Amino acid sequence: MLVSDIFKCIDELAPFNTCEEFDNVGLLVGDAQKNVKNVLIALDLTSGVLNQAKNINAELIITHHPIIFKPLKHIYSDDLIAQIINSGISVICAHTNLDKANDGVNDVLAEILELKDVKVLGNSLGYGRIGRLNKKLSCDSFIKHVSKKLSTSVRATRFDGCVETVAVLGGAGEFAWSDAKKSGADAFVTGESKHHIFIEAKHNNFCFVEAGHFETEVLVCKALKDKLQDEFENQVNFVVANQESPVCFCCGDDIWH
Repeated sequence: MLVSDIFKCIDELAPFNTCEEFDNVGLLVGDAQKNVKNVLIALDLTSGVLNQAKNINAELIITHHPIIFKPLKHIYSDDLIAQIINSGISVICAHTNLDKANDGVNDVLAEILELKDVKVLGNSLGYGRIGRLNKKLSCDSFIKHVSKKLSTSVRATRFDGCVETVAVLGGAGEFAWSDAKKSGADAFVTGESKHHIFIEAKHNNFCFVEAGHFETEVLVCKALKDKLQDEFENQVNFVVANQESPVCFCCGDDIWH
């Protein structure tokens, strides 16, 4: 198999031409004609992920977040991008195209939160999803449900009613919260938000849950791995990188990821 074969498969799952204009996706580093036996999949390409790729003799790394986003004005020998180039490992990035894709970031997030009858959320530019829980939960019980399913601490607004219809948009999805409410959602789950959004949600008796950019998106790595492994069977070995959020939490004397 070649890098181009895997590129084509990802393009069929999450067409690169559906990405936003500001985005940078596709083959960002390397050689499309290079042979591939081992592939590492990660949310972010960090130095730790690069070392893991070297340890498994990977010829290709697939990431969600682009390793090159803004124009580069210089590259020094100790920069991560220089280390990637010198490693000879190619890099494919699938970002906003994978956010929007069927079975992409937001469908996976909806599945993890056990939503059913999932549809694309209204005017969320194709990103968000909306569905229903198997049963109504109190607002507090729903917040705990999100925390447990994503194995993370969350920040949220509370109200006295119940939650049944839920909208989700992983990563930086705060912009879609009002659309979620207009679409009939009782709660909205995203990765990160500004303070004024919490104020507006609280004022509107709406459950707004901020569950972490990393935590709401990293789930897609295993889902993508499973799809690619099914497609290429024993011809290519796909591995999900060992990753943890760069953010730690502190409560009193306890600090944890």
